[in-house]
Amino acid sequence: MTLFIAAGVMLLLVGWFAGEPVWTALRRARIRRQPFPPEWREILRRRVPYVRHLPADLQLQLKKHIQVFLAEKPFIGCAGLAITDEMRVTVAAQACLLLLNRRRPGYYPQLRQVLVYPGAFAVDRVHADGSGVLQEQRLALSGESWSQGQVILSWQDTLDGAAEPADGQNVVIHEFAHQLDQENGAANGAPWLPRRARERWAQVLAAEFTRLQSAVDAGAPTLLNPYGATNPAEFFAVASEVFFEQPQALAGEHPALYEELSRCYRLNPLSW
Repeated sequence: MTLFIAAGVMLLLVGWFAGEPVWTALRRARIRRQPFPPEWREILRRRVPYVRHLPADLQLQLKKHIQVFLAEKPFIGCAGLAITDEMRVTVAAQACLLLLNRRRPGYYPQLRQVLVYPGAFAVDRVHADGSGVLQEQRLALSGESWSQGQVILSWQDTLDGAAEPADGQNVVIHEFAHQLDQENGAANGAPWLPRRARERWAQVLAAEFTRLQSAVDAGAPTLLNPYGATNPAEFFAVASEVFFEQPQALAGEHPALYEELSRCYRLNPLSW
Protein backbone atom coordinates (compact mmCIF):
# COMPACT_ATOMS: atom_id res chain seq x y z
CA MET A 1 0.00 0.00 0.00
CA THR A 2 2.80 2.41 0.90
CA LEU A 3 4.53 1.65 -2.39
CA PHE A 4 1.26 2.24 -4.26
CA ILE A 5 0.75 5.61 -2.59
CA ALA A 6 4.34 6.63 -3.31
CA ALA A 7 3.93 5.72 -6.96
CA GLY A 8 0.72 7.74 -7.12
CA VAL A 9 2.39 10.76 -5.59
CA MET A 10 5.26 10.44 -8.06
CA LEU A 11 2.83 10.41 -10.99
CA LEU A 12 1.09 13.51 -9.62
CA LEU A 13 4.44 15.28 -9.37
CA VAL A 14 5.39 14.26 -12.90
CA GLY A 15 2.12 15.63 -14.23
CA TRP A 16 2.49 18.84 -12.24
CA PHE A 17 6.02 19.49 -13.47
CA ALA A 18 4.97 18.71 -17.03
CA GLY A 19 2.20 21.29 -16.77
CA GLU A 20 -0.46 18.76 -17.78
CA PRO A 21 -3.00 16.53 -15.99
CA VAL A 22 -1.64 13.21 -14.79
CA TRP A 23 -3.92 11.22 -17.09
CA THR A 24 -2.71 13.23 -20.07
CA ALA A 25 0.92 12.69 -19.06
CA LEU A 26 0.31 8.96 -18.65
CA ARG A 27 -1.45 8.65 -22.01
CA ARG A 28 1.31 10.54 -23.80
CA ALA A 29 4.01 8.49 -22.08
CA ARG A 30 2.27 5.31 -23.21
CA ILE A 31 2.12 6.59 -26.80
CA ARG A 32 5.80 7.56 -26.75
CA ARG A 33 6.75 4.05 -25.58
CA GLN A 34 5.21 2.47 -28.66
CA PRO A 35 7.51 1.53 -31.56
CA PHE A 36 7.64 4.06 -34.36
CA PRO A 37 5.87 2.42 -37.34
CA PRO A 38 8.29 1.36 -40.11
CA GLU A 39 5.96 2.78 -42.76
CA TRP A 40 6.12 6.19 -41.03
CA ARG A 41 9.91 5.96 -41.04
CA GLU A 42 9.78 5.41 -44.79
CA ILE A 43 7.53 8.46 -45.23
CA LEU A 44 10.05 10.58 -43.32
CA ARG A 45 12.85 9.30 -45.51
CA ARG A 46 11.02 10.12 -48.74
CA ARG A 47 9.12 13.26 -47.84
CA VAL A 48 11.00 15.06 -45.07
CA PRO A 49 14.75 14.95 -45.87
CA TYR A 50 15.39 17.56 -43.17
CA VAL A 51 15.02 14.85 -40.53
CA ARG A 52 18.10 12.90 -41.59
CA HIS A 53 20.29 15.90 -40.78
CA LEU A 54 19.17 16.01 -37.15
CA PRO A 55 21.40 14.48 -34.45
CA ALA A 56 20.27 11.00 -33.41
CA ASP A 57 18.83 12.16 -30.08
CA LEU A 58 16.70 14.82 -31.78
CA GLN A 59 15.52 12.33 -34.41
CA LEU A 60 14.31 10.04 -31.64
CA GLN A 61 12.67 12.92 -29.80
CA LEU A 62 10.97 14.07 -33.01
CA LYS A 63 9.54 10.62 -33.68
CA LYS A 64 8.05 10.46 -30.18
CA HIS A 65 6.50 13.90 -30.68
CA ILE A 66 5.07 12.81 -34.04
CA GLN A 67 3.39 9.84 -32.37
CA VAL A 68 1.70 12.01 -29.75
CA PHE A 69 0.75 14.71 -32.25
CA LEU A 70 -0.92 12.23 -34.59
CA ALA A 71 -2.72 10.52 -31.72
CA GLU A 72 -4.23 13.82 -30.59
CA LYS A 73 -4.80 16.00 -33.66
CA PRO A 74 -7.44 15.05 -36.23
CA PHE A 75 -6.80 15.79 -39.92
CA ILE A 76 -9.64 16.75 -42.24
CA GLY A 77 -9.40 16.68 -46.02
CA CYS A 78 -10.99 19.58 -47.90
CA ALA A 79 -12.14 20.00 -51.51
CA GLY A 80 -12.40 16.24 -51.94
CA LEU A 81 -8.93 15.41 -50.60
CA ALA A 82 -8.65 12.02 -48.88
CA ILE A 83 -6.25 12.18 -45.92
CA THR A 84 -3.48 9.56 -45.90
CA ASP A 85 -0.76 8.63 -43.41
CA GLU A 86 1.73 10.21 -45.82
CA MET A 87 0.00 13.57 -45.37
CA ARG A 88 -0.34 13.21 -41.62
CA VAL A 89 3.26 12.17 -41.00
CA THR A 90 4.70 14.77 -43.38
CA VAL A 91 2.82 17.59 -41.65
CA ALA A 92 3.44 16.30 -38.14
CA ALA A 93 7.19 15.90 -38.68
CA GLN A 94 7.58 19.55 -39.65
CA ALA A 95 5.19 20.85 -37.00
CA CYS A 96 7.00 18.93 -34.26
CA LEU A 97 10.39 20.40 -35.16
CA LEU A 98 9.23 23.47 -33.25
CA LEU A 99 8.68 21.39 -30.09
CA LEU A 100 12.12 19.80 -29.80
CA ASN A 101 13.97 20.19 -26.49
CA ARG A 102 10.95 21.71 -24.75
CA ARG A 103 10.48 20.52 -21.20
CA ARG A 104 6.76 21.11 -21.67
CA PRO A 105 6.09 20.49 -25.37
CA GLY A 106 2.36 21.08 -24.94
CA TYR A 107 1.63 19.75 -28.43
CA TYR A 108 -0.13 22.94 -29.51
CA PRO A 109 -2.86 22.91 -26.85
CA GLN A 110 -5.13 25.34 -28.72
CA LEU A 111 -5.05 23.28 -31.93
CA ARG A 112 -8.18 21.19 -32.48
CA GLN A 113 -7.76 20.09 -36.11
CA VAL A 114 -5.61 20.35 -39.21
CA LEU A 115 -7.42 21.04 -42.47
CA VAL A 116 -5.66 20.08 -45.70
CA TYR A 117 -6.52 21.24 -49.23
CA PRO A 118 -5.03 19.66 -52.38
CA GLY A 119 -3.43 22.99 -53.35
CA ALA A 120 -3.72 26.70 -52.67
CA PHE A 121 -7.13 27.64 -51.28
CA ALA A 122 -9.12 30.85 -51.73
CA VAL A 123 -10.18 33.14 -48.87
CA ASP A 124 -11.97 36.48 -48.87
CA ARG A 125 -10.38 39.37 -47.00
CA VAL A 126 -11.59 42.89 -46.35
CA HIS A 127 -8.90 45.58 -46.39
CA ALA A 128 -8.70 49.34 -46.58
CA ASP A 129 -7.27 50.94 -49.72
CA GLY A 130 -5.11 54.05 -49.71
CA SER A 131 -8.13 56.30 -49.19
CA GLY A 132 -9.49 54.23 -46.31
CA VAL A 133 -12.29 52.62 -48.31
CA LEU A 134 -12.95 48.99 -47.35
CA GLN A 135 -12.68 46.53 -50.21
CA GLU A 136 -13.15 42.78 -50.39
CA GLN A 137 -10.30 40.85 -51.94
CA ARG A 138 -10.00 37.15 -52.78
CA LEU A 139 -6.59 35.66 -52.00
CA ALA A 140 -5.02 32.29 -52.80
CA LEU A 141 -3.18 31.01 -49.72
CA SER A 142 -0.84 28.10 -49.04
CA GLY A 143 -1.53 28.07 -45.31
CA GLU A 144 -3.30 29.81 -42.46
CA SER A 145 -3.40 29.52 -38.67
CA TRP A 146 -6.55 30.40 -36.78
CA SER A 147 -6.67 31.23 -33.09
CA GLN A 148 -9.97 29.28 -32.97
CA GLY A 149 -7.97 26.05 -33.17
CA GLN A 150 -7.38 25.27 -36.83
CA VAL A 151 -4.34 25.16 -39.08
CA ILE A 152 -5.17 25.08 -42.79
CA LEU A 153 -2.57 23.84 -45.27
CA SER A 154 -2.12 23.27 -48.97
CA TRP A 155 -0.82 19.73 -49.45
CA GLN A 156 1.13 20.68 -52.56
CA ASP A 157 2.82 23.58 -50.76
CA THR A 158 3.48 21.31 -47.78
CA LEU A 159 5.25 18.85 -50.08
CA ASP A 160 7.21 21.61 -51.80
CA GLY A 161 8.33 23.10 -48.48
CA ALA A 162 9.51 19.75 -47.16
CA ALA A 163 11.22 18.64 -50.38
CA GLU A 164 13.75 21.49 -50.38
CA PRO A 165 14.92 21.86 -46.77
CA ALA A 166 17.33 24.73 -47.42
CA ASP A 167 15.29 27.28 -49.35
CA GLY A 168 13.99 29.16 -46.29
CA GLN A 169 10.35 28.54 -47.24
CA ASN A 170 8.24 26.10 -45.29
CA VAL A 171 4.50 26.62 -44.91
CA VAL A 172 4.15 24.12 -42.04
CA ILE A 173 6.87 25.76 -39.94
CA HIS A 174 5.33 29.14 -40.74
CA GLU A 175 1.81 28.25 -39.65
CA PHE A 176 2.84 26.32 -36.56
CA ALA A 177 5.05 29.22 -35.49
CA HIS A 178 1.80 31.19 -35.53
CA GLN A 179 0.25 28.51 -33.32
CA LEU A 180 3.04 28.95 -30.77
CA ASP A 181 2.54 32.71 -30.99
CA GLN A 182 -1.20 32.30 -30.40
CA GLU A 183 -0.86 30.18 -27.27
CA ASN A 184 -0.88 33.28 -25.05
CA GLY A 185 -3.42 35.30 -27.04
CA ALA A 186 -3.59 36.91 -30.46
CA ALA A 187 -0.52 36.43 -32.65
CA ASN A 188 1.82 39.40 -32.13
CA GLY A 189 5.31 38.02 -32.67
CA ALA A 190 5.80 37.31 -28.97
CA PRO A 191 5.45 33.59 -28.15
CA TRP A 192 5.61 32.53 -24.52
CA LEU A 193 9.06 33.12 -23.05
CA PRO A 194 10.51 33.18 -19.53
CA ARG A 195 10.01 36.60 -17.97
CA ARG A 196 13.74 37.35 -17.93
CA ALA A 197 13.96 36.81 -21.71
CA ARG A 198 10.98 38.90 -22.82
CA GLU A 199 12.59 42.34 -22.78
CA ARG A 200 15.60 41.23 -24.82
CA TRP A 201 13.33 39.39 -27.27
CA ALA A 202 11.12 42.45 -27.74
CA GLN A 203 14.11 44.74 -28.36
CA VAL A 204 15.81 42.45 -30.89
CA LEU A 205 12.65 41.49 -32.77
CA ALA A 206 11.47 45.11 -32.98
CA ALA A 207 14.83 46.25 -34.36
CA GLU A 208 14.98 43.41 -36.89
CA PHE A 209 11.36 43.96 -37.95
CA THR A 210 12.08 47.64 -38.57
CA ARG A 211 15.23 46.69 -40.48
CA LEU A 212 13.23 44.39 -42.77
CA GLN A 213 10.55 47.02 -43.34
CA SER A 214 13.19 49.57 -44.33
CA ALA A 215 14.85 47.14 -46.73
CA VAL A 216 11.52 46.23 -48.34
CA ASP A 217 10.55 49.90 -48.70
CA ALA A 218 13.91 50.56 -50.37
CA GLY A 219 13.51 47.61 -52.72
CA ALA A 220 16.69 46.02 -51.36
CA PRO A 221 17.18 42.22 -51.47
CA THR A 222 16.53 40.48 -48.15
CA LEU A 223 17.26 37.05 -46.71
CA LEU A 224 13.90 37.11 -44.94
CA ASN A 225 10.79 36.93 -47.09
CA PRO A 226 9.41 40.48 -47.58
CA TYR A 227 6.05 39.17 -46.35
CA GLY A 228 7.61 39.27 -42.89
CA ALA A 229 7.43 43.07 -43.04
CA THR A 230 3.61 42.86 -42.89
CA ASN A 231 3.43 42.79 -39.08
CA PRO A 232 5.37 41.35 -36.09
CA ALA A 233 3.42 38.07 -36.17
CA GLU A 234 4.35 37.41 -39.80
CA PHE A 235 7.92 38.48 -39.08
CA PHE A 236 8.25 35.84 -36.36
CA ALA A 237 6.80 33.13 -38.61
CA VAL A 238 9.01 34.07 -41.59
CA ALA A 239 12.10 34.28 -39.36
CA SER A 240 11.27 30.82 -37.96
CA GLU A 241 11.28 29.35 -41.48
CA VAL A 242 14.74 30.77 -42.14
CA PHE A 243 16.04 29.77 -38.71
CA PHE A 244 15.34 26.11 -39.38
CA GLU A 245 16.14 26.03 -43.10
CA GLN A 246 18.95 28.58 -43.56
CA PRO A 247 20.64 28.88 -40.16
CA GLN A 248 24.11 29.71 -41.51
CA ALA A 249 22.81 32.61 -43.56
CA LEU A 250 20.61 33.89 -40.72
CA ALA A 251 23.43 33.72 -38.17
CA GLY A 252 25.74 35.53 -40.59
CA GLU A 253 23.39 38.33 -41.59
CA HIS A 254 21.25 38.63 -38.45
CA PRO A 255 23.28 37.24 -35.52
CA ALA A 256 21.15 38.82 -32.79
CA LEU A 257 17.95 37.48 -34.36
CA TYR A 258 19.48 34.02 -34.73
CA GLU A 259 20.49 34.04 -31.07
CA GLU A 260 16.99 34.97 -29.91
CA LEU A 261 15.37 32.30 -32.06
CA SER A 262 17.90 29.77 -30.81
CA ARG A 263 16.90 30.57 -27.24
CA CYS A 264 13.21 30.51 -28.11
CA TYR A 265 13.38 27.12 -29.83
CA ARG A 266 16.09 25.72 -27.55
CA LEU A 267 17.98 24.57 -30.63
CA ASN A 268 21.16 25.42 -32.54
CA PRO A 269 20.75 24.23 -36.16
CA LEU A 270 24.29 25.43 -36.91
CA SER A 271 25.57 22.35 -35.08
CA TRP A 272 23.71 19.82 -37.26
